Amino acid sequence: MEKPFQLFAEWFEAAKKSGIKEPTAMSLATANKNAAPSVRIVLLKAWDERGFVFYTNANSRKGKELSENPVAALNFYWMDMERQIRIEGAVEEVKGEEADKYYDSRQLEKRFGAWASKQSEVLKSRDDLITSMKELRQKYGDKPPRPPYWHGFRIVPKHFEFWQQGDHRLHQRDVFERQGNGWKHFHLYP
Repeated sequence: MEKPFQLFAEWFEAAKKSGIKEPTAMSLATANKNAAPSVRIVLLKAWDERGFVFYTNANSRKGKELSENPVAALNFYWMDMERQIRIEGAVEEVKGEEADKYYDSRQLEKRFGAWASKQSEVLKSRDDLITSMKELRQKYGDKPPRPPYWHGFRIVPKHFEFWQQGDHRLHQRDVFERQGNGWKHFHLYP
């Protein structure tokens, strides 16, 4: 396993074992075609040396921004562990069998929610959303297929920064940048 992925695995496992409520929570920063940024929290659903995956409605604001400008940044911040990991890279879509497999593993109500929510659009009444859920349940029973607009996005890393809080603000900052098939490692001043 390449060094930044190995270090990510060690820190991520430590976060999961630490009792942190949601160690998979990560900030996702995107920008539209005019470079106007936006950020929100999403949940990491898979990762390997190909990259870091989350799932969403591709018609949402983040989905549209990722289509217009397929680069993103992630940030995991585990305050109780005094650690954060920043990841930057290109974005590719996760569709087909891989997305179907994850979709089918979700709780049934969340699968219906993927259909019912017109994510990022104006909702006139919460009753409209509840009615849509009921109609979808009647239509699909217990086997809703994955909506065609619902899939994953994989951030393919070109840059990692591992930050460890230090005494007197003398933090440790380890950076890995992709160079060809390998990684260049260096430290930054805090």
